[in-house]
Amino acid sequence: MMKLYYSPRSRSFTGLWLMEETGQPYERVLTDISTGAQKTPEFLAVNPMGKVPALRDGDVGLGEAAAICAYVAERYPDAGLAPPVGDPRRAHYLYWMFFASTCIEAAVMQIFTKIQVPTSTAGWGEATQVFDVLDKALEKGPWILGEKFSAADILIGAGLNFAINIFKMVPARPSFDRYLARCVARPAFQRAMALAA
Repeated sequence: MMKLYYSPRSRSFTGLWLMEETGQPYERVLTDISTGAQKTPEFLAVNPMGKVPALRDGDVGLGEAAAICAYVAERYPDAGLAPPVGDPRRAHYLYWMFFASTCIEAAVMQIFTKIQVPTSTAGWGEATQVFDVLDKALEKGPWILGEKFSAADILIGAGLNFAINIFKMVPARPSFDRYLARCVARPAFQRAMALAA
């Protein structure tokens, strides 16, 4: 059985939502990051970066929410969280998985820290551009791949929920509001929120 290491009110929500979407049993391991529990040798054996979420699946340990999403989606193909290899939608799925972790998170951090980085050297370009691109993609809806919900929606939905609804760092847009309403309505999202509280 997979073990998900999490801490309330953190990026761990992504992992909780993911595991709830699979419908598979898993063990939750509360990791109190306020006390440094993520810096113990036992935890660092799972994720050497000392961050949550982290996942243990037998001898496999990994961190990074996007990597966990990709791994679990492939480990539980019956959950339908990733287009299979060879499916034309897989290219867009991979694009949005990477976009969530490399562009959205960086743009939110840029807004939070108010750091000005030249767009020519920032891997994500510029925060406004990131959200403009996402806005245009979500206008089509209902999900980032169209009609099919995927692990990419978990990454994007969790990131937008924190940036817009919780921390109020990113201004809401109509496409974001509609998308987040669909995310929040998912039973797995609601279960994950209750677990993350």
